[in-house]
Amino acid sequence: MNILLQVVLLVVGFVLLVKGADFFVDGSSSVAKRLKVPSMIIGLTIVAMGTSLPECSVSVSASLAGKNALAVANAVGSNLFNLMVVCGACALFCPLVVQKSTLLKEYPLSVGVAALLLLFGWTGMRVGHLEGIILVALFALFILWMVRSALKARNASANEETHKILPVWQCILCIVGGAAGIIIGGKLVVASASEIAAAFGLSDNLIGLTIVACGTSLPELVTSVVAARKKEVDMALGNVIGSNIFNILMVLGIAAAISPITFIMENAIDIAVLLGCSLLVWVFCWTSKRLTRWEGGIMVALYAAYVVYICMR
Repeated sequence: MNILLQVVLLVVGFVLLVKGADFFVDGSSSVAKRLKVPSMIIGLTIVAMGTSLPECSVSVSASLAGKNALAVANAVGSNLFNLMVVCGACALFCPLVVQKSTLLKEYPLSVGVAALLLLFGWTGMRVGHLEGIILVALFALFILWMVRSALKARNASANEETHKILPVWQCILCIVGGAAGIIIGGKLVVASASEIAAAFGLSDNLIGLTIVACGTSLPELVTSVVAARKKEVDMALGNVIGSNIFNILMVLGIAAAISPITFIMENAIDIAVLLGCSLLVWVFCWTSKRLTRWEGGIMVALYAAYVVYICMR
């Protein structure tokens, strides 16, 4: 009966996370569109941060509860899910055209921050307070860079579509209500996932890489697939890249600043897998400046193989 209750709480937590993120994104995107910010910038910042709030809520809650293995596994697992499943699924719906500037700037940054996390974790098998502060500081610089880019591109976006812009009061309600749902949902997911893992003898690392990572990445999947179907490829790709940067710099940065994260060898292997997959997708993008349907199929299949591996190890 206790397990059934924990499963129900886990589902309720995921619903609160997904719907909370959905409301947060709607409100934040409307604010951004009122300011005439381009889609790529919205995807890299407002939408990316909004859809990554579940990961942030779960990882910070896990850090406060002393579940650091769940915190790092959730962030790394979410990044792998975002890259291979979210991008792969989007490509299956509609081939994703990738801008050269994205391949030269934002994408290398997402690979670089993953490499930096591996370096921090490998050198002392932990990410301490100082490393956490460094990650958060780098995120602040990233946001400043995005703000400067938005200001430069603002005039060019004057004619951008402005449909689905919510009234100001509704924007505030969506942002506040969405954030509340995300915070409460994050606490429920951490508590129930840990209970389920303990009951079945599963490690926090495994549960974080699979159930929690996939669950907290649902907002990215839904947002990006919808964007791809509407031919908003900049929004779809920007959401994934921005979310992956946010998950490492902000999510793990805050978690490590609160409580040092102890690394295990499995964490290093998972980050190495993330780097390898990132390089593979980078090659896919460079070959034709797009992600085709068959490449998207390969990405989803590779993620399925990775899930089988982590369940068997």
